[in-house]
Amino acid sequence: MLDSIDWLFDIVAAVFLVVILTIAVVGLVWLGSLPGSIAHKRSHPQAEAVTVLGWVGLLFVILWPVAFAWAFVRAPGQSVPDSGGAKS
Repeated sequence: MLDSIDWLFDIVAAVFLVVILTIAVVGLVWLGSLPGSIAHKRSHPQAEAVTVLGWVGLLFVILWPVAFAWAFVRAPGQSVPDSGGAKS
């Protein structure tokens, strides 16, 4: 009985593997682009450099947190862009 459904287990395992690999690739692409997209949204003056460091940070893991933090850092004297919200 078990031999007759072995092919089903193989198909389920293959589908599961493809789904897990797809999720991993999408997650890596999202992580690689996250610092750059944050920097662009915040009008960071070195947004392109932050983007590059975010992608390089996927290869050299210690650089990714640097890129993430750099995306939030403002240069001295740089004004914060107006979000169009209510003034407090």
